[in-house]
Amino acid sequence: MTTQVTEATVPFDEAMAAFDPVMGLEVHVELNTATKMFCGCPTEFGAEPNTQVCPVCLGLPGALPVVNEKAVESAIRIGLALSCSIAPWCRFARKNYFYPDMPKNFQTSQYDEPIAFDGHLDVELEDGTTYRVEIERAHMEEDTGKSLHVGGSTGRIHGATHSLVDYNRAGIPLIEIVTKPMTGAGERAPEIAKAYVATLRDLLKALGVSDVRMEQGSMRCDVNLSLMPKGSSTFGTRSETKNVNSLRSVERAVRYEVGRHAAVLSSGASVVQETRHWHEDTGITTPGRVKSDAEDYRYFPEPDLVPVAPSAETVEALRGTLPEPPAARRRRLQASWGFADLEMRDVVNAGLVDLVEETVAAGASPAAARKWWSGEIARRANAEGVDVPTFAASLGVTPAHVVELEGLVTSGRLNDSMARQAWDGVLAGEGSPTAVADARGLALSQDTGALEAAVDAVIAANPDVADKIRDGKVQAVGALIGQVMREMKGQADAGAARALILDRLGQS
Repeated sequence: MTTQVTEATVPFDEAMAAFDPVMGLEVHVELNTATKMFCGCPTEFGAEPNTQVCPVCLGLPGALPVVNEKAVESAIRIGLALSCSIAPWCRFARKNYFYPDMPKNFQTSQYDEPIAFDGHLDVELEDGTTYRVEIERAHMEEDTGKSLHVGGSTGRIHGATHSLVDYNRAGIPLIEIVTKPMTGAGERAPEIAKAYVATLRDLLKALGVSDVRMEQGSMRCDVNLSLMPKGSSTFGTRSETKNVNSLRSVERAVRYEVGRHAAVLSSGASVVQETRHWHEDTGITTPGRVKSDAEDYRYFPEPDLVPVAPSAETVEALRGTLPEPPAARRRRLQASWGFADLEMRDVVNAGLVDLVEETVAAGASPAAARKWWSGEIARRANAEGVDVPTFAASLGVTPAHVVELEGLVTSGRLNDSMARQAWDGVLAGEGSPTAVADARGLALSQDTGALEAAVDAVIAANPDVADKIRDGKVQAVGALIGQVMREMKGQADAGAARALILDRLGQS
């Protein structure tokens, strides 16, 4: 059994007082093509180990690769969406990479001739400011297999008794999007890193090129970070934290590495150029391997693949398939829905934009759509560690259910408290909102006589409050409404009760 050795760190604010961070992010995106990058094997996630392999992706002698046309088109569309230039001619290279999860002992990638280069992505931060992230390149490559280390307590090779390798993932099309070094971010570097990956995820999802499921590894981020002493313009030695697979972890990894680098430099030691492993449970990184430079991989052109040379007409045709940019779409929807900035930000942060849009299109008001999707169902989804759309789909809850629930409220059958009970029943699998309301006997009382009697009884029991209302302190009516609701066992219409109380006390 191995234990994680916690390295010295400096508090973030203290580190920021002495150093400026330089950050670069490499995001790997698995494309959702039906077949792999260079062969016809399927790419379905979760298949039995080593059932989606063939001589090509296993690197057997004599097997020749063929480029996946759909993957190339997706790469071009990603490049265009990132405002990149598209190479009129590029080719693949062999990256010699001797690991057990690379069955060929090299990775087919792109080195000095990427399909897309020199782009940018504008990232909006929570306070409304925008930070432009410069994109160095977006290149095509294939994914590796997956190693499973068995017998240890950490799931890593150290301490394991043996390892298993699943080659199903080997050869799945990848796009690696590499930023240029980000400077000037200062103390906002962790926030910018998180916002960039979130913005990129939204863009890729809108393009329809990947399911961008970070928890499944179809989108993952490598965080490169170094520090410069204040006033210096010389980049420091960088570390590369590998395969960070959540937005929260991207932010935390940047923050941790800033503190670790600062502690090393402040002690007079030198930072080691190395890869680092991120540990979600403890929020720290630990050393991986000494980082290789490009020349150590001995890149050379792939002799078994022809160059990729998209025509200008092809590129322009693909440009025409680009969707509305997510940021522009959000601004349009916010204006249409009439949401305040904070309301829209909550919807965006909860991943509810698509769901709210679908619900409004189905006939619900924007306010109702936001209310029901961001309430109890969001709380339960968070507890399960999944997003609301995924959780709703697992329960069979649809936008039509929200429309029906809102109808029960606006028709006067249910008040808000009853609607929440009906919604709980829907989430529990008891049926539609109407079916739940029928089964639970949820309905506002239509007995005006009973409501009048309850109002009269409450006024008589609270003469002091009644006098305040008669004197014009109308806000005091809330206390009486609550008592009327209790008298009516929650089946009174609060609006009707309020109107009747004010009428009785001469304030109508």
